[in-house]
Amino acid sequence: MRDPYEILGVSKGASPDDIKKAYRKLAKKLHPDANKKDPKAATKFSELNGAYEIVGDETKRKQFDRGEIDGEGKPRFQGFEGFGGGRPGGAGGPFGGRDSNFESFSWGPDGFKRTTTRGGGAGPGGSGPGAFEDILSSMFGARTRGGPQFEAEDIGSAIKGSDVSAEANISLNEAAHGGTRRISLPNGRDVEFKIPAGITSGQQIRLKGQGMPAPHGGPPGDVLITVTVEPHPLFAVEGQDLKLDLPVTLYEAVLGAKVRVPTLDGAVELAIPPNTTSGRKFRLKAKGLPSKSGAGDLYVTVRIALPDGKDAALEELMAKWRDDKPYNPRSGMD
Repeated sequence: MRDPYEILGVSKGASPDDIKKAYRKLAKKLHPDANKKDPKAATKFSELNGAYEIVGDETKRKQFDRGEIDGEGKPRFQGFEGFGGGRPGGAGGPFGGRDSNFESFSWGPDGFKRTTTRGGGAGPGGSGPGAFEDILSSMFGARTRGGPQFEAEDIGSAIKGSDVSAEANISLNEAAHGGTRRISLPNGRDVEFKIPAGITSGQQIRLKGQGMPAPHGGPPGDVLITVTVEPHPLFAVEGQDLKLDLPVTLYEAVLGAKVRVPTLDGAVELAIPPNTTSGRKFRLKAKGLPSKSGAGDLYVTVRIALPDGKDAALEELMAKWRDDKPYNPRSGMD
């Protein structure tokens, strides 16, 4: 994964408010609903959310800046950078004389800590037979002689298992009201997850501790499920708002009527005023998708629908209307 600061377009010294503003701006720009023709939109939006999860969190940001985790939030094993610059056993080597410099490492709540110590004698940095054991003792908090022995598992236990990525298609009703779904993971295991109400395409659901097991007894990884909301046969989604084309009869449009309009929460009644033109829009407040800032709206567009088949009486009425009361709705368009 790329550098999360680079993804968000901010410097490493950016304030939390600047980071939040940059995220909100890019989230609006990269949202899959606003980039329906871009097949990589969901991936870009997911990458943006992952970057904000790192630098938008004070603890994870510090861990990333110190190099303890990578851009995906996974622990990064930093390795051993060496214990000196000279020849082995010499004055400048890893186990040299009094002028040797040694780098010792210790493991604590904030990960590996490196300390440079000026060498001397047979202690850390000295040339005595206990020098290497003393370095290990300072690195791992245990002596190699007369006490607990250092094992490879002591390091492995701090390494988290790999995350497992999966994709799930959900219905618009599930996105609006939430629900529970079962999914088969790429590793062959089935898991059940809850769908939060108001989720949108491109967002992720994290199942902590249900990913791949870690080597040597470390904490398991997570499952990351990227959600795609499937198209609805009636409603088009635009952010948190919904759009609906509503067919009405010719006489309902001319005379006015009360008609039933479907919503995600059940049908409601809408009053169509007399002489309503096809294409006129009506807004039903709070009948869209839910969100933390409040539900969106449902925008209903009236579409006049004529009866199927040939209707002689209607044709005769329209011919008389044309002759008696002609009008041109396209005037001024030339």
